[in-house]
Amino acid sequence: MPITGINNGDHILVFPYPAQGHMLSLLDLTHQLAIRGVQITILVTPKNLPILTPLLSAHPATITTLVLPLPPHPAIPSGIENAKDLPGGGFPAMIVALGDLYNPIKDWFQNHHNPPVAIVSDLFLGWTHRLAVELGVRRYCFSPCGALAISIMFYLWKYQPKRVDTKNENEVIKFSKIPNSPEFPWWQISPMYRSYLEGDATLVFIKDVFVDNMASWGVIINSFTELEGVYVEYLKIELGHDRVFAVGPLLPPPDSKLMERGGPSSRDVLSWLDTCDDHTVVYICFGSQIVLTNNQMEAVALGLEKSGVKFVWSVKEPTVGHVAGDYGKIPGGFEDRVAGRGFVVKGWAPQVAILNHHSVGAILFHCGWNSIMEAVVSDVLLLTWPMGTDNYSNAKLLHELKVGIKACVGAETIPDSEEFAELFRKSVSEDTQVERERAKEFARAAKEGIGENGSSIKKLNNLFT
Repeated sequence: MPITGINNGDHILVFPYPAQGHMLSLLDLTHQLAIRGVQITILVTPKNLPILTPLLSAHPATITTLVLPLPPHPAIPSGIENAKDLPGGGFPAMIVALGDLYNPIKDWFQNHHNPPVAIVSDLFLGWTHRLAVELGVRRYCFSPCGALAISIMFYLWKYQPKRVDTKNENEVIKFSKIPNSPEFPWWQISPMYRSYLEGDATLVFIKDVFVDNMASWGVIINSFTELEGVYVEYLKIELGHDRVFAVGPLLPPPDSKLMERGGPSSRDVLSWLDTCDDHTVVYICFGSQIVLTNNQMEAVALGLEKSGVKFVWSVKEPTVGHVAGDYGKIPGGFEDRVAGRGFVVKGWAPQVAILNHHSVGAILFHCGWNSIMEAVVSDVLLLTWPMGTDNYSNAKLLHELKVGIKACVGAETIPDSEEFAELFRKSVSEDTQVERERAKEFARAAKEGIGENGSSIKKLNNLFT
C-alpha cells in the first residue's frame, strides 16, 4: 500500500507510552486532531483506560479505543500498567514489554475494515516505525520532551559519546554538533544510555527504539518555535528532512473536562487561591513519578515555614519502588504551623488550573517538560530542581533563556532550608524583575504560537499534508 497524505476523515492510530507525563500531552494533541476532523483510535492497556474518560466524553463520535493487555515481563509486578507505579528501574522493562504488542497491533490492522493510514506514537515506542513500514503507513514519533532534550537523545544513540575515565561520574560530555554546544557531567546523562551494554537484550532493544525514532517519517514536538527554534532547525538538519513539527504548548482547552488531566478537579485548593493576592503564592510540585525523601521533605517544609510566603504543595505519596517510611512524609505538625498561608494537596493536583490562577507567582519543580509548557503559558517564575532524565537539559534551556532560577540540582541532594526560604521570598518579590520580564515575553510568544495563525497552529494544520 503506498504512503499517502492524511485528509479530513482519515483514520489514525495514537499510541501513548503509559506514563502520566507522556500520556497527557499526546492526549492533548489527540484532542487537536479530533477537532480537525481526524478519526482516531487510541491504544491503551486496561488500567490506563480511565485516563481517557474526559477525552472520550468530548469526542464520542471521533475517538475510539483499542484496549490490549500489557504483555507480561519479569521486572513488572502483576497488576502494574503505568510507569508511575513501577519499582525503581522499571522504565526499560515497560518499554520492552510494550514491544510485544507488535503482532497484536499488526493483526488488528489487517483485520480492520478501515485500518489507520498513520501511527502517532510516543518516542519510547520507536519499534512502531518498523510496524508502520511493514503495514505501508507513516509513523510519526511524538516527543513529550522539548527539542533540545530530543536532540540530545538522538545525539547519544547516533554518535555514542563515551567517557575517557570510566570511573569519573563528573567527566563532562560535550554535544558539540548541537547549537550552543551544551555539555553535562556524565551523571546527568540518560541512565538508559549510561548503562548501555552491547549484547544486553533490553538495552539493545532500547537503542533500536531511538534509531527507529530517527528513521520515522516525522517528529512531532510539544514545543514552540519562539522557545526552541534553533533546536528544531538542528533536528531537521540531523534527520535530513523538514518534517519536524513544533506544535506546542499542547494544553487542554480552558474550562473543559479535559482540564482534569488525570484526576478530578479540586475546588478546595482553587477556592483557597481565590483568597490570595496576585502573584503571592509559590506552587511546589515534582511531577507524577518523583517522590522526595523524608530529608528533602523536611528541608522544603522548613524553607516554606521560614519564608513566610503563601504556598500550595502537591505531595506525591510513595509507590512500590520506594522504601516504606523513607519517602514522602510531611513533617509532623507542619500543616498546623502553616495553617492559613499554606495548602498541602496529597496526591494529584489540578496543576493547569493552579498555574493559571492569578495568585500564583512561581513554581518550584523538577523541570519536567509538560510542567514547563504549562508554566510558560501561565507566566510564572520557574525555580528549577532537575532530578533526572531530560530534567537537566530542560533546566539548562531555562537558564540559557533567563526564565529559570536555579534552586537545587540532583535527585539525592538535600537543599539548605535557609537558602530555600530566601528563594521563596525572592520569587514573589520584585527582586526577580529580569526573569519576570523574560517570563512575560515567552508567555506572550507561547500564546501567539497557539493563537490564530500562530506558528504552532500552522504546524498542526499542516501536520498530515
